[in-house]
Amino acid sequence: MFELIEKAVLTALGAAALTQKKGEEMVQEMKARYKISEEEGKAFLERIQEMARAGQLRSAELAETEVKRALDRMGMVSREEFDRLERRVRALEALQVQEVEPGNEC
Repeated sequence: MFELIEKAVLTALGAAALTQKKGEEMVQEMKARYKISEEEGKAFLERIQEMARAGQLRSAELAETEVKRALDRMGMVSREEFDRLERRVRALEALQVQEVEPGNEC
């Protein structure tokens, strides 16, 4: 079962890399070799390409998750967290400047 899934994923990833011309060539070959209609061939190719797109999206999500985990283990903050902290520091600095301005001294 796993080998079948693995082959399908590899086929899908390969199909995503096909140019339009190569895709059309593949449909023509399938028509001749497997005696299928052009519509069936195109439908098959579209399904494979959609599987490839879904696989690429899933791979990107998994990679992003792993990078975030690695950054967490290293004690690094995300860009969003860094930006939030930077805004907070600027706001605190602005408050401090307001408190020290002439006329506000105690």
